[in-house]
Amino acid sequence: MTGPAVTGAEAHSAAAHGVSIVGAGRMAEAHARAWSALGIPVLSVVSPRRRPSLAAAPDARWATTLDDALADPAVTIVSVCTPTPTHADLAIRALASGRNVLLEKPIALTLDDALAVQEAASRASGVLMVAHVVRFFPAYAALAGRIAAGGVGTVRALRATRMTSSPHRPEWMADEERSGGLVVDLAIHDFDQANLHLGTPLAVTAVRSPGGYGAPVSTTIEYAGGGIATVLTVGDLPEGFAFSTSLDIVGTDGVDALLPADGEPFVAQAAYFLDCVRAGVAPDRCPTSAAVDALRVALAARESLRASTRVVL
Repeated sequence: MTGPAVTGAEAHSAAAHGVSIVGAGRMAEAHARAWSALGIPVLSVVSPRRRPSLAAAPDARWATTLDDALADPAVTIVSVCTPTPTHADLAIRALASGRNVLLEKPIALTLDDALAVQEAASRASGVLMVAHVVRFFPAYAALAGRIAAGGVGTVRALRATRMTSSPHRPEWMADEERSGGLVVDLAIHDFDQANLHLGTPLAVTAVRSPGGYGAPVSTTIEYAGGGIATVLTVGDLPEGFAFSTSLDIVGTDGVDALLPADGEPFVAQAAYFLDCVRAGVAPDRCPTSAAVDALRVALAARESLRASTRVVL
């Protein structure tokens, strides 16, 4: 992945920040590439059981604990890229140390933990942003801009799909008690988009085709004001199937949908977060409250699947 060229002035400003990445998997590599593209050094990678090997951070020190990484005063930013059950503890500890935290989605595995992270961020000197990276995908960002400008009038309905094959899925992800299942781990991207465009969710109904993790799930979300969203999520397609998404929005004045657009979403996400860190401001484009609300919908969808019922929020 290549990023924008870094100017001399930008390099000087970048030198004021250093990153520790917690985790050593696919998302950690994505964060490392983004920070590298922005000229921000990855000083350490936290991995308790094995020496990390992130191609974009070849000079990073191996730390076996978060405390070890935080002992370095040059670390001003922590990218948390670990399995979901660890998110709350790691984010809260990093925020308490005065660091800025870019926390992979979902914000947490339970609503209580999500609210604890939000509360910790409200007291912290650093900035927290939950990495709902879909908000930074060029096509999604462009569509959001058109909708915010009134392109379809008042939004009445939304239809989203997210379909993938995952032949090399980590073991923890297939365990719903650790990942939250498909609706918490994958569909949450589209729940966040639905909330962004339709507002306050009121009730959730989800149904699933037979099968394990990855079997198709259709979720319907009802919104204050009468809006409705339908989200289809599939995670068990055959190996080699090309990942695909769609988003269609219906308003009082017409319809709109995703259009092809180029860009590097992880770089755009990191750049926006870095701007917030430098300015010492909350990330209005990706607020923590939105991450909590997306989790609230995802957990309701999981409850609906388990109880075969409509869940009122």
